Amino acid sequence: MPTLGVNIDHIATIRQARRGVEPDPVAAAAIAELAGADGITVHLREDRRHIQERDVRLLRQTIRTRLNLEMAATPEMVAIALDVKPDYITLVPERREEITTEGGLNVQAQCDRLGKFVNQLQGAGIPVSLFVDAEAEQLQASARTGAKFVELHTGTYANAKDETEHKRELEVLTKGGELAIRLGLRLNSGHGLTYWNTKPVAQISGMEELNIGHSIISRAVLVGLDRAIREMKVLINP
Repeated sequence: MPTLGVNIDHIATIRQARRGVEPDPVAAAAIAELAGADGITVHLREDRRHIQERDVRLLRQTIRTRLNLEMAATPEMVAIALDVKPDYITLVPERREEITTEGGLNVQAQCDRLGKFVNQLQGAGIPVSLFVDAEAEQLQASARTGAKFVELHTGTYANAKDETEHKRELEVLTKGGELAIRLGLRLNSGHGLTYWNTKPVAQISGMEELNIGHSIISRAVLVGLDRAIREMKVLINP
């Protein structure tokens, strides 16, 4: 069964609403680990709308599981990653005007460019994952970059409007996962996963990690972070 990476971006979102010091995502990461999180995920955006460099550097020094740094494929972000040295990097698409990540990377259209970033990061000992839609051409291009992982974008599945669409999108993820493994890629998933739709994704063969943030933090507002994480762990790893 897959492990759970807890994305704590929205702890920082609340803090940045007042540009204050609380709640501190570094403190949240400590609670998450005590509750059973297998890793901590943060997205350092170019516009710094939630997670700040200070957070990433302190997390690197304090967490005891593993740090997954999500970031755009830009020279600025690569320089930060090479300095901080997270346990692994997830390269994601990023647009300033989007509310949240809207889809996977178009690896096929920028295979050579992304391959250079992958080589630079993995040459420094930092494994790279590419956040992609579960499409054959994107997975094949991901393998050509030399990246060790892909993270399947589960947003379309999560937004399915009825049971027929839900089953169809789950099949897309399942076949995408099978292809990724045949291509020699390790397999993660994330985006839009909740307490109601995560279990089928967790059961996809070869799935190693689920990265979940918004749903956990939303539940934590009502029941507490410790309980919210423990409940998600039971769902994905009964």
